[in-house]
Amino acid sequence: MGTESDSMLQLAAEAFQSKNFDLAADIYECQLAGVGDPGSRQELMVKRGDALAFGGKFTEALDVYRQASETERLKPAQLANLIAYLSGSIRRQDAGGSRRSSRGGEEAAAAPPAPPGHVAAARATGCGHADFSCRICLSFLFEPVTLPCGHSFCKKCLEREAKEKERPVVCKECRDNSLADVQSYRVNVVLSSLLAKWLPSLQQAGRLRREGNGLYADKKMDAALEKYNQAILIAPMDHILFSNRSQINSSLNHYETALRDAETACRLKPRWSKGHVRKAQALASLGRVEEALREYLECLSIEPDCRLAKIEAHKLLSHLLAPVTDQVPKHIADYSCIGSSRAHIKSSFSAPFQSLSPSLLSSESRLTSTPPTPVHSFLLKRKRRSSEEKQEVEEQGLERNDEHKRCRSEAVTGSSSCEVLDPSDVECSLCMRLFYEPVTTPCGHTFCLQCLKRCLDHNPKCPLCKEELSKYLIQRQYSKTVLMENLISKYLPSELMERQKIHQEEMAELSNLNKNVPIFVCTMAFPTVPCPLHIFEPCYRLMIRRCIETGTNCFGMCLADNLKGFADYGCLLEIRDVKFFSDGRSVADTIGRRRFKVIQHSERDGYNTADIEYLEDVTVEGVAERELQSLHDAVYDQALVWVNSLKAEQKERIEGHFGPMPEKDPELQVGPNGPSWCWWLLAVLPLEGRAQLPFLALTSLKDRLSGIRKVLLFMAQSRHR
Repeated sequence: MGTESDSMLQLAAEAFQSKNFDLAADIYECQLAGVGDPGSRQELMVKRGDALAFGGKFTEALDVYRQASETERLKPAQLANLIAYLSGSIRRQDAGGSRRSSRGGEEAAAAPPAPPGHVAAARATGCGHADFSCRICLSFLFEPVTLPCGHSFCKKCLEREAKEKERPVVCKECRDNSLADVQSYRVNVVLSSLLAKWLPSLQQAGRLRREGNGLYADKKMDAALEKYNQAILIAPMDHILFSNRSQINSSLNHYETALRDAETACRLKPRWSKGHVRKAQALASLGRVEEALREYLECLSIEPDCRLAKIEAHKLLSHLLAPVTDQVPKHIADYSCIGSSRAHIKSSFSAPFQSLSPSLLSSESRLTSTPPTPVHSFLLKRKRRSSEEKQEVEEQGLERNDEHKRCRSEAVTGSSSCEVLDPSDVECSLCMRLFYEPVTTPCGHTFCLQCLKRCLDHNPKCPLCKEELSKYLIQRQYSKTVLMENLISKYLPSELMERQKIHQEEMAELSNLNKNVPIFVCTMAFPTVPCPLHIFEPCYRLMIRRCIETGTNCFGMCLADNLKGFADYGCLLEIRDVKFFSDGRSVADTIGRRRFKVIQHSERDGYNTADIEYLEDVTVEGVAERELQSLHDAVYDQALVWVNSLKAEQKERIEGHFGPMPEKDPELQVGPNGPSWCWWLLAVLPLEGRAQLPFLALTSLKDRLSGIRKVLLFMAQSRHR
């Protein structure tokens, strides 16, 4: 019998997961008939209530939850599905309301763009302005910290996220979850100075807020309140100031004032979860438990993983569903007047559900336009009282409206001492030009991407504060500082276009593989032959990086020359892969492509460059071609004899470095460089670079083959001596 019951319960769970809620509810109802144990019976009733709620039968679900709570107070874990359903319903209603508003053409008209080079001071004082806001707190970006992904947030917001979530911080913009310890990142110096210059009043309000927080932490409530009063006078549209002042007022037991501040925060930023938490806390302290639960659910609809809202919502819902008693339990005595609220609600449970009051799940702004339905009629039995209180709050808000208008006017007129963005405010301290692809280091300093890379070639430390950047160098995550780039693009478009033009001209010049071609002065290199290189000198780090960035992936290789700096002949190498090390060194896998002759020697940024012309073998026909073929075959056979005469260890080392000897080419004169085996053989023959160089300069395949034959004959004779 137990096995059959377990199978049915498993079937019910699967039905619930597949959203067949009616079937799940029916199975749980059937199973209830055979269960006598109170604990098991309560568990089944809760599961049936969950299925009924998600199946749209909310009225029946409430009755089942009420019956389940008569056995024993429901635990938070048992109410998790109900909380999820209620908060999800609010979220769906909000989304539906937004769509209806959009279809009705009720969306606010977009503000016109600010004129180039000017900051819209009036718009900037609205703390939610996208240009200057933090995506965590939705307020003015105070003490901005730029993460490795390039997005910027308030320093305190990041620290709070790391502390409250108890897991690595995830970027709210790009969802990057590979962020290191955010507490190690410093305030972005350039961005912070820029915002302080543009918006001094908001910066001052931020400083007052920080001072108030310090006083609050020291339990100096009255002093903290005074700091927040001053801050709100400066920035009356900042929802965080009202939210924090609400918490201070709650600590001072000024619950009505705390509620008004929380309501103001919610009006300024309706989709900010913390504002609803503050409002819920104030409502609970005033004994308005049903409304407090509504606000916690609103918070969860915005931020489903808000732990505080979940805990409090579970606590309130568990209490409201519990049987009514004459005495208030001690463990919830911190909510004043909660006994009468519960009694008031329990009287509603015994009445027909069609007569229940306005919807818990409908926001106040929709009560007049959307009639309550039985599914969403839950808990709030105070429509008249709520309307009266709302009217009272609005009247009090009107009394403060003149003061707010005056404060806003002062904030607008004093919000920016510099309405024009000065290009010098966004200038790289290394190249002294407008930031191009700005990146910010963990120590908070911003540079052009290429400028920073060049500095790190020489020293793995910040060019300004000398802080060690080895870890930053290892990650090689050079993400552009998004906010800085957006500000430059928006307010300095003409200057940015000029900067882009200069950069493009530089890239075009670097991409030219005939003029100013970068030259690596090192060893001999040959066409088609691999040439692995260890890159450690700063000038060559820069050179290799530029080759990759321009897309050519090519540079020249020449022998050193005491008089000219490097030889007159060389080989163009193509980069196939680069492996970087933590200290900035790298190993480049390259292969020879084309031979060239140097026309002019020069230098650029510490490494050699040259104007070059490429070499090609002269083709022959008729009798000369047949003689060339005969010579080629003879020399190839001679080369095979020498290679096979090598010791096994020598041959293994050669093939490990250069690969096996290439086969004979079917056509001798197809490519500009002749047969590839010739170059492979020249690379492995025990010849000095000066002896190899003439072969690179030859444009006659016949002369090259003849020279190789002489070398092989000399090698054979030397062996027999």
